[in-house]
Amino acid sequence: MRSCSLLAILALICAAAFWPHDARAQRGVHRCEGMDGKPVFTDKRCEDVGAMDALPRAATPTAGNVGGSPLRGGCSRTLSDLVHQITAAIDNRDVNRLASVYQWAGASDEAANRILDRLQVIVDRPLLDIEPIRPAPPPITDDAGNIVDTNEDGYYPQTATLSRPTGLRVMQSLKNGSATASTTFGLRRSYGCFWISL
Repeated sequence: MRSCSLLAILALICAAAFWPHDARAQRGVHRCEGMDGKPVFTDKRCEDVGAMDALPRAATPTAGNVGGSPLRGGCSRTLSDLVHQITAAIDNRDVNRLASVYQWAGASDEAANRILDRLQVIVDRPLLDIEPIRPAPPPITDDAGNIVDTNEDGYYPQTATLSRPTGLRVMQSLKNGSATASTTFGLRRSYGCFWISL
């Protein structure tokens, strides 16, 4: 009798250990970067709140995770995943990984070699930051359609409109460490995936 109750308690403990947990609670808080460049913290995906992951660092290599590459197939379906792939490629100085997120369609052999040389220069420099590049806000016009303000600062109107990034600016330090270099990648969307271009 006592062994049956002990067995029942043990079965309950095992069932509780394998009981599915709330996926949102497992994900925790995401650190994102908003349209204005300020940090945003949320329990949702960064893309769902009109932001992108704030420079996720690559995982340290393990036996099953060579070079910090996540064990998954496919391509970067979200902008945050693309930023992670770029970050991991630069952190691991892996030009092939950076080339794997490049939009190669239409590039000749000669152009591909030049692009690959440029990507090699990029992965050889330490990464400081990756910033989204957003389209300029539309100018402010009066009722007649005349431009009243070019709206270069994006200050007016006060209601923020969510604009998707059109590019990524990769900020890096040069070898001497005293100066920075900036590379701008264009963003392309193809077959449901994000790709970069120079």
